[in-house]
Amino acid sequence: MAQDSAEAANQRRTTARRELIETQIHEHAARLFAQRGFAGTSLGDIAESVGITRQALYYYVKSKDEILAKLVADLTSSVVTRTREIRADTTLGHAERLRRIAYLTVMDRARDRTRFQLLDRSASALPPELADAFLEGRRLALAELRGVIEDGITAGEFRPLDARVGALSVLGMCNWVAWWYEPGPDHPAEPIAEQMSDCAVAMLRSEPTGTDPLAALATARASLDQLERQLRIDNRRG
Repeated sequence: MAQDSAEAANQRRTTARRELIETQIHEHAARLFAQRGFAGTSLGDIAESVGITRQALYYYVKSKDEILAKLVADLTSSVVTRTREIRADTTLGHAERLRRIAYLTVMDRARDRTRFQLLDRSASALPPELADAFLEGRRLALAELRGVIEDGITAGEFRPLDARVGALSVLGMCNWVAWWYEPGPDHPAEPIAEQMSDCAVAMLRSEPTGTDPLAALATARASLDQLERQLRIDNRRG
């Protein structure tokens, strides 16, 4: 029993060390790819940056293409998966769903600034299958956020507007964090994500009309106009 416990503990330490080194490899590779370009970066460069030999590097990765594929997969799948989970949570109101999606997107871009910059800047230069995967991930993220906004418009929580433009506006605001945010002990990402997620909701939230009948009528007409436009679009697609 004691031997089994010791072996399990050793296995956990080995797994944790491998995960740590793999994370370092991908972080250093992303930075070098962004600085020198994919073609201008060798496995030797990556190994030197991490502080291991090239032979040791092959224990963790087989090629630059494998590293790049992992960077694309991580960046495109994580936000989409969590966005879907938030959208499916029926215990949340539409505004809260939007707030949480904006928050997680900002935090993701703040944590993975280098990866996002690399892929956003180099999407057209990626191998075709990776470029397709990256663009598909962005399309899915846009579709999920657009769905949240459309649901909020239907429920009256958001103003009647073009949901696609609204989704692009929110994502553009959140994605831009990767280009200007500088992490530091006196500059945490959480307050920024909170403020920006509140801004996203404020940008789309429907204003109360109070008891003014003309204001209520104007809001109702705008909602009907938006609904009619959406129905026309749906009919053309059908």
